[in-house]
Order: sequence, then C-alpha cells, then structure tokens
Amino acid sequence: MPSFDIVSQVNSMEIENAVNQAKKELANRFDFKGSKWEITLEKTEIKLSADNAFKVATLNEILIGKLAKRGISMKSVEQCDPDISPLGHARQSIKIKNGIESAVAKEIAGFIRDSKFKVTTQIQGDEVRVNGKSRDELQAVIGAVSTHEFTVSVQFVNFRD
Repeated sequence: MPSFDIVSQVNSMEIENAVNQAKKELANRFDFKGSKWEITLEKTEIKLSADNAFKVATLNEILIGKLAKRGISMKSVEQCDPDISPLGHARQSIKIKNGIESAVAKEIAGFIRDSKFKVTTQIQGDEVRVNGKSRDELQAVIGAVSTHEFTVSVQFVNFRD
C-alpha cells in the first residue's frame, strides 16, 4: 500500500553554515571592530550577545538573512525578545523548531480528511503518515498540503509504493 510521511525538519548543517557565514561577515564589519559580540550555536538554539541592544538587533538581522539564504524556512525559526541588562549588555536567543507538534499534526490530518481524498492519515509522534490505494491520490494530497499554509514548514519523505 503506497504511503509517505509529512514531517517538519531543519537541516542542521545548513544552520551551522549560516552561523559560520554570519560570524565571518561580522568579523570584517567596521561597526563591530573592537566591540564584544558572540554567536553560539547549540543543538536547537542560537544565542546572540553583544554590548548593546542595537548590536544584538544587527546580529539578529544578519543571522536571519543568512538563514534565509541557506533555504531555512522562517516558520522553523522562533525569535525570542532580547534581554537587556541594566549595564546595557544585551542577549537574545533564536530557537529552531524541529518536528510537528500534536495540535498542528491534527490540523494537517483534519485538512486532508476534509479535502475528501481517499487516503488515511496516522499521527506518529512528530510526523503524519498518509496511506492510500493509488499513487495518484497520494500525489494529489502532496499538492494540496504543499499549497495550504500551515504554521510549520512541511516536507514529504519516505514515499513508498
């Protein structure tokens, strides 16, 4: 029975490349010479810190631009508000969302069910499995889901006959 999975994944190598590109650009910028700034990448979070709020906003803008150029969907990026200390030092964290939350998975499954396709959907953890009798029906589901706006970016993997 043909099937495929709907997932929301972010390529960690692309995130790492975007962070490295942002660091290289900032190392050569004149307005950041002699100032203290830092971009650190953890598994699902990027932390920015700088001398003041303006420089953190500039770090954020440059990093978001690099992420967009690397093909990372902005739906997978959650920006927190910057924290500014009384001395003026500022920090900000950017969270990278991986996987589909259960509420969004239910929304995707409901959309497919309401579209009257002859397929069955199954929520499996942070992905949605779609089964159908014909390959054409599954391709129609892929087309419908990719054109609909969801709160997460969706990819289609494990297409099996």
